[in-house]
Amino acid sequence: MKVSYHGHSVVKIETEGKTIVIDPFITGNRLTDLSVDDLKVDVILLTHGHNDHVGDTLQLAKQNDALVIAPFELATYLSWKGVKVHEMHIGGAHQFEFGHVKLTQAFHGSSYTEENQTIVYTGMPSGILFTAEGKTIFHAGDTALFSDMKLIGERNTIDVAFLPIGDNFTMGPEDAAVAAEWLQAKTVVPIHYNTFPVIEQDPVAFAESLSGKKGRALAVGEVIEL
Repeated sequence: MKVSYHGHSVVKIETEGKTIVIDPFITGNRLTDLSVDDLKVDVILLTHGHNDHVGDTLQLAKQNDALVIAPFELATYLSWKGVKVHEMHIGGAHQFEFGHVKLTQAFHGSSYTEENQTIVYTGMPSGILFTAEGKTIFHAGDTALFSDMKLIGERNTIDVAFLPIGDNFTMGPEDAAVAAEWLQAKTVVPIHYNTFPVIEQDPVAFAESLSGKKGRALAVGEVIEL
């Protein structure tokens, strides 16, 4: 399995001959190395409905005939836009041909802002536990620190955890460091930073602050092989 980071909260997973992208915010993401026109994707996983996470989902799903997996209200909304969806909700899990997906809670908001300034409610935000080839990846989505991260860590053997560190909208570095301890992940990768001035952080300093040398600040496009 190959896992790579592509700026903001964009994570790509290559497993079992499938390419999976989490929160594909590409257009307008000055930090990404991806191109919407060139990206081949089979599955899109979404943590919540904010525009900087839904991103280019509609175009990618339509041009690749990709499946979109998202919390129920967000998936329903996207299905009305003409894409294939699989609806899930927090605490629920499903075994797909390419891997096992379970949604966890996240403490944040979830809505999509239309071009006419209409805000569409898109249900509860989530984190994602993805398991394939005997490896588990946790993408926390946008979230504050919450104590049930201890439970997530106790009940799952997490190989890589992607945690937001940007502060202001999500956990900052200090809270993310606590989350890293509670989750007990073998490797912790910071996400959701430096895309906008208000979330500027030092990912290397965060990674180096974690005990056990488990922190790893990935360069954009860098790959971890599991």
